[in-house]
Amino acid sequence: MALLTLVRHGQASFLKENYDKLSELGERQARLLGEYWIRTKTAFDQVYHGPACRHLRTGEIVADVYREAGLPWPEPVVVPEVDEYPGIAVVRTFLPGLLETHEEIRALEAEYRQAQEQTAAFRTYDKIFARITRMWVDGELDSPDLESWKSFCSRIDRGIQTIRDNAGNSKRIVVFTSGGVIAASARLALDLAPQRTLEMSWTSRNASYTELVSTPERLWLSSFNNHPHLEDEDLLTYR
Repeated sequence: MALLTLVRHGQASFLKENYDKLSELGERQARLLGEYWIRTKTAFDQVYHGPACRHLRTGEIVADVYREAGLPWPEPVVVPEVDEYPGIAVVRTFLPGLLETHEEIRALEAEYRQAQEQTAAFRTYDKIFARITRMWVDGELDSPDLESWKSFCSRIDRGIQTIRDNAGNSKRIVVFTSGGVIAASARLALDLAPQRTLEMSWTSRNASYTELVSTPERLWLSSFNNHPHLEDEDLLTYR
């Protein structure tokens, strides 16, 4: 039996030119996670990263904290299959056509462009994102240039299975990845429907961790969205 700890990356650069980069706050969140694990004497036998820069950087910061404390940290292995679903690409691909056919989305896009404050813009973009990704998950939107929801879930199944197959005698394994991957992994344990899985992907805090108990036969969800290391409310972010 092994405990798989899935870490959502620290805050990235939402709505910036390069989203796939930790913000200053995201780097702090990752460091606090490493410091918390050291205080609680948490050690890992294996470390995996998703392929995105935000995954790699979150893992690197935690590793640096361990090494600075003189503690061992396993050599990480990149697993390409545990990358996030193409949410931003889905919105960019389908939004232009949906603006012509869906009045609700057209109104939200106008509200987004007219927003005077960043918080209001983020809130409106989230509504657009949720509306379009829901349609994509239901198979209403499709493009040969984009991964489908079904293909995404199959990819996550393969990635998690690879990690489980390589666990050997390891008792604790950590995987640095994204919220969608964590939700799709929890879906394996809970048999969640597609829309429920998508909703779950929106609830993970940045730099939070979720625990899955793995045996050769199955997965159990042990805990979800843990963030005891983020004690200040200002450290709690979703984006």
